[in-house]
Amino acid sequence: MNDPKVEAKYESILLRVLWMIVFLLVWQVAQFILGAVVLVQLVYRLFYGAPNASLMNIGDSLSQFLAQIGRFGTFHSDQKPWPFADWPAPRTPEGEAPHTVAPAPHPVRDEEPKL
Repeated sequence: MNDPKVEAKYESILLRVLWMIVFLLVWQVAQFILGAVVLVQLVYRLFYGAPNASLMNIGDSLSQFLAQIGRFGTFHSDQKPWPFADWPAPRTPEGEAPHTVAPAPHPVRDEEPKL
């Protein structure tokens, strides 16, 4: 007779292989997006003299996501990446300070109604 523990383990590994294939495809898309973020950040940095804070955060979160896929794919972790786990939060930047834009002054409003 077939051992139920062996069958469960075999089904478990097959399911993991399927998830690994799905995350391999997601990796390819995320890698392309990260490359685009890198290029846009470079152009932004050349134009403004400092990196964009939003692009820094997106790039950091996306690179952490790729690392999660790598850990799952190499059996270093059993935790499946996003959307099965929380999206990685961006860390504090360790490099250059981001470009900041001063808030625009508020226009003075005339309180009288105009006809």
